[in-house]
Amino acid sequence: MASTSDIKNGLCIKFNNDIYKIIEFLHVKPGKGPAFVRTKLRSLTTGRVLDNTFSAGHKIEEVRVENHKFQYLYPEGDLFHFMNVETYEQISMNKNILDSPDLLKEGENVMVSINTETDLPLSVDMPSSVVLEVTYAEPGIKGNTATNATKSATVETGATVNVPLFINEGDKIKIDTTSGNYMERVKE
Repeated sequence: MASTSDIKNGLCIKFNNDIYKIIEFLHVKPGKGPAFVRTKLRSLTTGRVLDNTFSAGHKIEEVRVENHKFQYLYPEGDLFHFMNVETYEQISMNKNILDSPDLLKEGENVMVSINTETDLPLSVDMPSSVVLEVTYAEPGIKGNTATNATKSATVETGATVNVPLFINEGDKIKIDTTSGNYMERVKE
């Protein structure tokens, strides 16, 4: 058993007869009243996100997980298939468990958290950023900008990202996987 002082991002806990991963947390010590921890939890079975507040010292049941490096292979409907890079064992996970499935490129390496008690995969941690090629972007017209103007572009995985006007088809761009935002153009 862990307590609220052990809460950190990425911690997996049992809560309300389900397994949740802590996405965000904030320790709050008000001037009046007891301290508490405000958390944002994602269900690892349904993908649903919920806000919850734990009082200070509250006991939480921690789920033991192991992280393994997997390679993304291919999508099949709502299932995404991965292969362990050490044992070549293949697993499939539902699309709603993944943080940003539309940014996953075939061959991409990810970290998969596996429950040590049941050997079931719980979550997929993507790299902080990915480099993808732009497959469609409307041409930017020079002189159309007053400030930081953006346009919509489609990348090789099918995801749509807002990019600056100077990005064209065939350019490779770096995308933040947590927010899905354009970061920079990658020169080769």
